[in-house]
Amino acid sequence: MESSASEVRSPLVLESSSRERWWKRAMDLEEAKHQILFALPMILTNASFEFILLVSVMFSGHLGDLPLAASNLANSWAFVTGLSFMIGLSGALETLCGQGHGAKLYKMMGIYLQTSCIITFVFCVIVAIIWYFSDSILILLHQQPQIAHMAGLYLKFLIPGLFAYGFAQNLLRFLQTQTLVLPLVVCSVVPLLIHIGITYVLVRLTSLGFKGAPIAASISLWIAFLMLSAYVMFSKKFKYTWTGFSFESFNHIYKTLKLALPSAAMVCLEYCVFEILVLLAGIMPNSEITTSLVAMCVNTEAIAYMIACGLSAAASTRVSNELGAGNPNQAKHAMFVSLQLCILLAIATALSLIFGHDVWVSLFSNSSVVISNFGSMTYLLVTSIIFDFVQGILSGVARGSGWQHLAMCINLATFYFIGIPIAALFAFKLKLYVKGLWIGLICGLACQSCGLLLLSIFTNWNRLLPSTTNNNEKPLLLSA
Repeated sequence: MESSASEVRSPLVLESSSRERWWKRAMDLEEAKHQILFALPMILTNASFEFILLVSVMFSGHLGDLPLAASNLANSWAFVTGLSFMIGLSGALETLCGQGHGAKLYKMMGIYLQTSCIITFVFCVIVAIIWYFSDSILILLHQQPQIAHMAGLYLKFLIPGLFAYGFAQNLLRFLQTQTLVLPLVVCSVVPLLIHIGITYVLVRLTSLGFKGAPIAASISLWIAFLMLSAYVMFSKKFKYTWTGFSFESFNHIYKTLKLALPSAAMVCLEYCVFEILVLLAGIMPNSEITTSLVAMCVNTEAIAYMIACGLSAAASTRVSNELGAGNPNQAKHAMFVSLQLCILLAIATALSLIFGHDVWVSLFSNSSVVISNFGSMTYLLVTSIIFDFVQGILSGVARGSGWQHLAMCINLATFYFIGIPIAALFAFKLKLYVKGLWIGLICGLACQSCGLLLLSIFTNWNRLLPSTTNNNEKPLLLSA
């Protein structure tokens, strides 16, 4: 009878034990603490780089409604056509350097950094040409000529900053994948503080005025890049991962491009959606107000995303390091912890915006009309931010795993076959205008989050492990 009773009870005991183990894994405080300590410096770093650009927009916005519209349009255009592309290109390093660090292939990390910088320089030249003629392009896209000309002028003076921004993104990924994040805070916050003073002097105290804002941004971005470069070149922490310049880096251009281009497309497809919203706002009635309103919503979403971006970097690094070390189960577990943390952060960010939106929008404009309209957009904006947080974490997982090509396809399908058509329908056919545009964006973000989540859950993570050598069975980097 005792044996029989034991047999009856054992499945229940095993089931209870299994639930307890699942709960402990789901509430892995040690992993959560590790990711939070990693994410906080990355949040400060990403926000500082974002604010370097936004501070210039804020100073321009207080020069009048036209400079406000032009600088917002220029900033949005800059992110879509150039800055987001640089962020995307550096995403290859999250896979290559992240898995290289996990596999202890330290020398290759410096080689891949150099390769990525070569690729960045080539594409910066191409983007610089586009920026130089942006005023004509914006006019062709039916933007008001006066706003387009001022936006084009802004972008011309931001071109030097483009190169610094691109190189800095590569260095950020290089340090991030080695979990050296505290120095990133110093090399971004210090330039931001300097930038506030430079912008004030150039915009308010010199005859440069509007042109002083992008010049100040370019100067500050170069300060940040030079600080990061000096740290990597002279710190003893990089004696294994940075061994100096090498022509070997040219041998890995094709391999790196196979990850960098899908990564760039993945990021740009999302950023382009926001630019399309700004452009659609430009052809609405009272376009000066609607353009400013949508551009400020886009900038607000971008700032909020910097918080998710820090956690996304943590997820990417943890996943890539664990895969490089041959631990797929730990990599998947790190992803789920990141998702739990991101939901908590999304709720906190949403509440902050709900209760403080008037204070926030006043930083961009003194117009009572703009402030009132922004207030009516708050709940839609909050909804989009929550979905943006979720997709941000899952996009980081995709970069760490080498899924850039799959994530690119998901972004293309969800935004351009679902989000944008719904936005156009609600904005113009149903005459919801700016609110209609944002409803379409929410639909696109929701579908994107679901697509990336399904990809992460149903993928066989054991197949993501890098190949091994026959000699020492040490994991090699993903074959791009």
